[in-house]
Amino acid sequence: MRSVVVERDGLRIAALDYGSDGEPLLLLHPNGFCAGLFDPLARRLTDRFRPIAVDLRGHGGTDAPTDGPAGFAFARMADDVWTVLDELGVTGLAALGESLGGGVAALVAAARPGAVRRLMLCEAIAFDLNGSAPRPAGAPGDGGNFMATIARKRRNVWPDRATVRESYGSRPPLDVLAPEVLDAYVRWGFVDRPDGQVELACSPEVEATIFEVSSDDQGARASWKQLDALAGAAVVLHGDASDLPDEWFAAQAARVGAEPVVVPGGHFFLQEDTARAEALVREHLA
Repeated sequence: MRSVVVERDGLRIAALDYGSDGEPLLLLHPNGFCAGLFDPLARRLTDRFRPIAVDLRGHGGTDAPTDGPAGFAFARMADDVWTVLDELGVTGLAALGESLGGGVAALVAAARPGAVRRLMLCEAIAFDLNGSAPRPAGAPGDGGNFMATIARKRRNVWPDRATVRESYGSRPPLDVLAPEVLDAYVRWGFVDRPDGQVELACSPEVEATIFEVSSDDQGARASWKQLDALAGAAVVLHGDASDLPDEWFAAQAARVGAEPVVVPGGHFFLQEDTARAEALVREHLA
């Protein structure tokens, strides 16, 4: 595996390229996470695929834009992804997008029809929400975007990675992550500070802003509009214990002309069991 950095819009866009001889497999992560979240899964797949995991804007090693919410439009993230793929000489590929990454992956596929042979959408943020903010079922109203409010309260600076891992591994929502996945996130999702502490690579403000963008025309609705074009090429997966409503994913599946695939687990079902995630990728993308 090697780190890759390209430039677009004055930003450094970072990615991890696992460099095997297999078919390129694009991996796009949820909001607040990073490309390295997929490291345990990617390493299991190099016999069949060449995994390429991209840090979306403001995540991992990729810079955050300075032009406000418009800089986090899903379409601009999709263009970043193609800049990475072009640099690596990738013209045809399979793709897996999870949560935010699923919404972006739909636009990656739409940008170059036929280039993405098969797309696996896992709890993808690609909905027509009629102006409402995406939020877990039963979440209390707060006069704004519930998920953005939660994100802005997130602790940004920690004494060290060991403290992060102990805290995250002992409470929801990340206590469900497989140990090797949590280790990967703690490694790749935090940056070292000059004072010896560590901080989130994706700041709480960036995460919150993306949740807000997700609920407008530059976010989930932009991805939703492209799902028709993916008919026959996409599969929709969601967890049976997800906080997000089943009907959202049933509507996605209908849009792409497929039955939804229900997997045991919550919103992060891919990270709950790496062996199961590997099997799902091989079943739906190989």
